[in-house]
Amino acid sequence: MIKYLLFIPSLFFLTCGSQQKGAQDSNTIMVSGPDRVKSNITPTSFEKGEFTNGKYIGAIMNYLASDELNGREAGSEGIALAATYIENKLNANKVKPYFSSFKDTLGNYENTSYNIVGLVEGNDPYLKNEYLVIGAHYDHIGVINPENGDAIANGANDNASGTATVLELARYFGNFSSTKRSLIFAFFSAEEKGLLGSKHLATKLKEKELDLYTMLNFEMTGVPLVDKDYDMYITGYDMSNLAAVSNDYANSNLIGFLPTAKEFNLFQRSDNYPFYNEFAVPSHTFCTFDFTNFDHYHKVGDEVELMDFEHMAKMVNKIIPVIEGIANASTKEIKIN
Repeated sequence: MIKYLLFIPSLFFLTCGSQQKGAQDSNTIMVSGPDRVKSNITPTSFEKGEFTNGKYIGAIMNYLASDELNGREAGSEGIALAATYIENKLNANKVKPYFSSFKDTLGNYENTSYNIVGLVEGNDPYLKNEYLVIGAHYDHIGVINPENGDAIANGANDNASGTATVLELARYFGNFSSTKRSLIFAFFSAEEKGLLGSKHLATKLKEKELDLYTMLNFEMTGVPLVDKDYDMYITGYDMSNLAAVSNDYANSNLIGFLPTAKEFNLFQRSDNYPFYNEFAVPSHTFCTFDFTNFDHYHKVGDEVELMDFEHMAKMVNKIIPVIEGIANASTKEIKIN
């Protein structure tokens, strides 16, 4: 996220109830990979906003922020493991590859790196040709100068948290909700190298003349805001009416205005920005890091033990009706101011 203006290229680059569908057992889903668990989920759960929980979130986070992945630097063996994990998750949850495969090789970075891009196609014969991109970067900064014998910058908050959020959203929309518009789930590499993954994908989709409605990005969502009357903020708050639309669908004060985000121009410092540049459509980052509630940005202390899984689950549950509302509305109700 933001580096107190000179030291944060990650979130904000300076150098850089629903209906079930299609399961054989409509009340049971499986999560694949190292965090294989079984959970009973019913329509009543959806109505109560209880799709996910800390157990699901924690399982994903414990793998993505583990030492095994060695800090997930773009082009490394560790991030290759993370890419395969994400790919397997999407495949297990009925999300299809957007391109010929989930892995889309970056053309703007010297070391082989992949965005992971999945699709849940819309069900409306016309509106399915309009797209929402829901994204997060899954890379981090790898191995850095050691502190107390630890040199792995695990990147739990930055940005395993956003990655876990988008994976859980993909699990929900892949298994349990059919929307009119199509949803692209994008996991970006090389954000820490200068937003390269999102720049690559935004350019590629623009060349395909994709009809992009909006881009919703998730970054540093692992710890709750403190002493705020809202749950999250969006960058570029006053650049569109997304906050008002989101709060209406969430039926709560989900999104608020963080003055610091505007002061430091965070709108231009995460993966929403390349989509805004290419498409000139509402493109924002959702975040719960406010410069006072987390002290380990780009440090080895950004460990999974500091993350609040129940908070993260609560945010996913609150975002679900927002995305459903936006994806099912008869018109494009989010407008640039």
